[in-house]
Parts: sequence; structure tokens; C-alpha cells
Amino acid sequence: MRQNGWGLFTVKWFLSSISHTHSMRLGETIVAPITALGGPVAIVRLSGPDSVKIAQSVFHALPAEPQSHRAYYGQFQHGDDGYCIVFEEGRSYTGESSVELFVHGSTASVRALLEGCLLAGGRRAKPGEFTWRAFANGRIDLSQAEAVRDTIESQSDLELRIANLLREGTLRARIADLLAILNRTLGGIEASVDFGEEIGEFDRESGCVSLGEVVTESSRLLETASSGRILRRGFRVALAGLPNAGKSSLLNALLKSNRAIVTQEPGTTRDYLEERAEIQGVPCVLVDTAGLRDATNVAEAEGVIRSREILASADLVLYLYDGSLGLQPEDEVELARLGDPVLVSTKADLSPQAGRLAVSSITGAGLAELQDLIVKRCQFVDCDGIFIKDRHIHPLERAKTSVELAITALQCDLPSDLAVTALREAIHSFGEITGESASEDMIERMFADFCIGK
Repeated sequence: MRQNGWGLFTVKWFLSSISHTHSMRLGETIVAPITALGGPVAIVRLSGPDSVKIAQSVFHALPAEPQSHRAYYGQFQHGDDGYCIVFEEGRSYTGESSVELFVHGSTASVRALLEGCLLAGGRRAKPGEFTWRAFANGRIDLSQAEAVRDTIESQSDLELRIANLLREGTLRARIADLLAILNRTLGGIEASVDFGEEIGEFDRESGCVSLGEVVTESSRLLETASSGRILRRGFRVALAGLPNAGKSSLLNALLKSNRAIVTQEPGTTRDYLEERAEIQGVPCVLVDTAGLRDATNVAEAEGVIRSREILASADLVLYLYDGSLGLQPEDEVELARLGDPVLVSTKADLSPQAGRLAVSSITGAGLAELQDLIVKRCQFVDCDGIFIKDRHIHPLERAKTSVELAITALQCDLPSDLAVTALREAIHSFGEITGESASEDMIERMFADFCIGK
């Protein structure tokens, strides 16, 4: 963790002081499974000063002075056999002395191993406590901690790739570069105030150029916010239209799977159906809605109501109509209600229509063009593999505004104190992203969403 602002010691003290709120304390030895139960193999992790001692009490094959990163095979106290790997302090996930115990994944075996570790002095880890300790010990910053959860929850290749990049510290490194510029500029201004006679006046023009780079990069990062949301929740594409317009067939064609029931009977889809899909690498959520009409059936009518709610909140609405019949008066009514959806002519294999976006779920005609349109409407922005989260938006905006104020102060030859104050505010705001100036509430909210074992 960088030494800007607080420094590692101060961060550790702060986290220790607020950890009572989380029932999490540095110095205790914690234990929890870090794999899901029911698999062929389970891993139980110990982290803290007594990790080796506790491991030796449940795994007698572990020598008195085990080597770090070496696997030991043997019998566990409860009868199962498996492996034990010790990680010395400074070389583990949490930064503390840690041990990982590998046993068969049955519930009975894992439960017995956990009970043995607890009886030997361990404490059950809280949700996110291993990652919290990695942060508290300076192994990772807050953006990397968030990426740990993103990695676990990734549902597409792109999500996994971006999560891995963030976990490796891409955002952390980018913020560090910006902080280096701010600290260098701040130091130059303060030095010119204190030692102006010896070193001369601060070069305000050069300082403004450097600070302009921070503003530009902050703007680039902010532009990725909407794409970051899409990356995590998917670009929501709703398929709308009259009954039998071909919505369910198109959903199946885009998914390349018979996910939705397709019949000739109008009103087959009485509730919405949503499925995740990757379209040209972009994570999307495709929503098949009930056919829009004044339904008399109670269940279908409720489905139509829900469909209208979904259409109102979708990122993109595709309005489908039967190309073999052309637009009907009922279509015109629904189009007027929806505003400006993308018009898609279906069943192109029966009646291709030139000049319109025509698709066939049977032959696949027009599907590539439709996918191109979806990706274009998505406006996915990639900032060298970095996508900021909603939590990052306000600190970034405040930092950008503060740097712009500092530039104004330097350009207008205003007192240096104004630029100094603005730069310190910017440094503090960037620190909220990395965790160097994180508040108690911010840390609580972030780690509250983690699962046990991470």
C-alpha cells in the first residue's frame, strides 16, 4: 500500500480500531472453508499467529518447523487424510502466517476439521475477513479487494478478465500514477513557499500541464462507469411485441438454446423470462416478455403488466413484429406507448423485407446484424481494461473538481494556499478509492457483501 496521506502504520491502526464493529481483529487466528461444500476436495484456511500450532494439533504429520509453500501429506485427527500447506508471514494471501488444509469435500469431514481447529484455539472467520486482513496488512488495496469478489462472481470471459486485471492492481497502479503527480506538484508548491529564496518560484505553467493530465485521466476513468455497470449486471435487452411476433424464437436463436417455449398459440409466454448471454464479448441479459395485448386471462394480464414494467427499465427495447404480416394497427399503438424502440421484422424466411432490420430465427438471417446493433447501442467503453464501480464515481468526481480548482488558482495567480488545499482534497478523494483515506462506513459496506471464506 502506498505511503501517501496516512501510511501503512496509520491504516493498520485505523482498521484495528474499527474492527470491533465487524467483530474482526488483527492478532486472532481465524478459520473457515475457502471452497464450497460437496466437491471432491475442500480447503480449510487458518490465518493468524497460531495457524501452525493449530494445524499441528489436527494434522500430526506437520513437523515442528514446517517449510513454507511445501505440501505435507498425512492423516487428520478426525480420520480423513489429505494435505497441509504452510504459508509464512508476508507470503500468504492475508500477509499473516497461514495454513491451508486439504481434505475430502464431504460435509462430515469438513465439519469435523473445523471443530478440531476451533477447539485448538481458532475463531470462525467472518464474511470477507481473509480479504479484509489482506487489505489491513497492506497486501492489497480496496479496489483489489473488490476485484476478489468480482472474480468469484464472474459469469463471462470478459468479467473474469477484467476482475483478474483489477485484482492484479491495474486501477491501483493508475491511481498511484495520478497521486504521484499530485504529490509532486503539492511538494513543489510548498517548497517554493518555504524556501522561495533558495529554489525560486514554483513553475505554475508546468504545474498546470501536469495537473491537466490528472483531469484528463480522471475523465477517462469516469467514462467507464456505465460500462462497469454493464459488465457486472449485463446490458438489459428486452424483446417486446404482440403475441406470436417471434420473441421466444429469437431469444432461443440468440442463446443458441431452446430456453423459451415456442408454440403457435398466442399468449404462450405469460411471464417474462431472462437469460444471460455474451454478445460479441459484451455481457447481456436478454428478456423475453409476454405478448402485448389487452389480455382477458388473469395470468396473462399480470404477465403483460410485468412486461411493461420491464420494458420501461430496459437498456434497449427490441420491438418485434411478424414480417410476413407487416405492421398491424395494434403494433402502431404499442410503438406509440414505447417511445423509440428498435424495430425488428421477424420471420424473414417467410417474407424478407428490404430496408428494415429483418431476422429469421430459423435460418439465422439478420442475427449478426442484430448483434452488431446491440453492441453498438451498448456503447461499451474500455479504459485499458479498467472499469470503475459506482463506489468510485463520487471520489473521482471530487478529485477531478479539486484538481480543476488547483489549476484555476495557479493560472489566475491566486494565493498558493488555495492550490495546496485543493490538491490535498484531491489526494484524499483518490485515497477513498484505494482505501488510504477510507471511512469506517465505506469499509463496512464493502466487506459486508463478501461470503465466508473470502
